[in-house]
Amino acid sequence: METEIRDILGQLKNMIEANRDMGLEPPPIPKGALHELNAEAPESPVKPGRPDHPDSLEALRAHIGDCRRCKLHKARKNLVFGEGSPQARLVFVGEGPGRDEDRVGRPFVGVAGELLTDIIEKGMRLTRAEVYICNIVKCHPPENRDPERDEIEACLPFLKRQISIIQPEVICTLGRIASQELLEKSIKITQDRGQWHSFMGIPVMPTYHPAYIKRSKARERELKGHVWEDIKKIMKRLGLEVKKR
Repeated sequence: METEIRDILGQLKNMIEANRDMGLEPPPIPKGALHELNAEAPESPVKPGRPDHPDSLEALRAHIGDCRRCKLHKARKNLVFGEGSPQARLVFVGEGPGRDEDRVGRPFVGVAGELLTDIIEKGMRLTRAEVYICNIVKCHPPENRDPERDEIEACLPFLKRQISIIQPEVICTLGRIASQELLEKSIKITQDRGQWHSFMGIPVMPTYHPAYIKRSKARERELKGHVWEDIKKIMKRLGLEVKKR
């Protein structure tokens, strides 16, 4: 039990320090507890703002480095930071890299990535370079399992900083885990997709993960229809013309 408590406190300290290093607000922990962890909060957090050049995302990637902040680093081939425009109006957030993404170091490049690309290019008539695509965790969870709590907490500050740098007009969360982590743990993707929510003051539209759609062969057409309805709401918010299907 004592060892487990030390591990939990160590994870908490790492999370607080990661937030501090990037100028983010610390979690709601009493100052006395922060002092005991030797991880005082910053006196004046950096306020998010759009960068004048893309080097800010590059600097964040350099800050992450050869990350070993959680156990996911042990089996990964490549850290998958994210890609797209640093001035993107729309950010897609998924759960975590799959095997294909781990192999090449880019987000959404497998079968699920092909569907997301179709949504962006054929549906929205944008390019992948015009949006930004990233994940809750940046390393591939073994056997495609769900990311575990300590892994999410180690990585979430980096996602928050990415969003702070980009300052998109809309975020689209893909799937249950991304939606629950950015919104409320009680969010149910089947019930709450298609409805507007908010994260860091930015409108969020939850929808189904492309991988879930591809796995649901019997319902694939139906689920694609639901996603298209969600995407049309995003397009309307962004002032993009909706192409009739």
